[in-house]
Amino acid sequence: MRIHILGAAAGGGLPQWNCRCSNCQAARSGSPSVRPRSQSSVAISTDDQHWFLLNVSADVRSQLARFEELWPPADGLRGTRIAGCLLTDAEIDHTSGLLQLREGCHFRVFSTALVHRWLSGPLPLTKVLGHFADRPWTELALEEEVELPLPSGEGSGIRVRAFETGQDQPRFVEETGEDLAGSVIGLEIQSGGKTLVYAPGVATLSEALSEAARGANCLLLDGTFWTNEEPVEMGISSRRSLEMGHLPVDGTGGSLEWLRELDIKHRVYIHINNTNPMLDEESEAWQKVNSQGVRIAADGDQFVL
Repeated sequence: MRIHILGAAAGGGLPQWNCRCSNCQAARSGSPSVRPRSQSSVAISTDDQHWFLLNVSADVRSQLARFEELWPPADGLRGTRIAGCLLTDAEIDHTSGLLQLREGCHFRVFSTALVHRWLSGPLPLTKVLGHFADRPWTELALEEEVELPLPSGEGSGIRVRAFETGQDQPRFVEETGEDLAGSVIGLEIQSGGKTLVYAPGVATLSEALSEAARGANCLLLDGTFWTNEEPVEMGISSRRSLEMGHLPVDGTGGSLEWLRELDIKHRVYIHINNTNPMLDEESEAWQKVNSQGVRIAADGDQFVL
């Protein structure tokens, strides 16, 4: 399985268009220690011909342009190597890129039933896309393993299990008191005896996440904020990291404390907010993460399982 990081940053990217934090300023100025990053998305393939996207950010057009293996096939005027798109939530930074992929070409979209409902109503992506191209939707049930189909209908040999990593609803969804099961998931992806776990939104170190991580060869994990207080201290939110559904990296009970003990070849932080100090390769935070053998993802990183 090939894993290609299309985008490593959280919503807004790095630099974020309206942010003057030290990381954004350094990225704008071309600092070698703070590399620009686009919004979070990953591409995977087992045959280098059919690629599945894990979340589809608003930056998808430029991400595809930078990755030649996702350029249109050479045997026709138009076409795509995208075999399907898997969504881990309904957040705008993980779904709005579907609008950039509206110009024809058949591929399937996968999400939980709740995310599908939100993207058919409060944020009506399915209705909008239906006027442009065939986008059949497959709903993923929690804890049920399924094989991803190719656009032809044949099996891809890639098996996926969705598991819950938190419960949160996007800002565009009105509070209704509804059951939020399936609102934020991770994906356990298996092929050829190898396992990738993709969890860009993690609210807590749950047993479901720990179970998936035990058998993983590569873990792409939520690295949004460095500390729980970061959003408040930076003045970007009145809510702390945990209140926003993101387990912080540092501190007692943080993800790094857990991650450094795992026997996994590739342990990688993804979905990193532009304010996170570990994005600066001259910072103590960057050094602390790397000293544990954990990688801080950047656009273009690749892993082969």
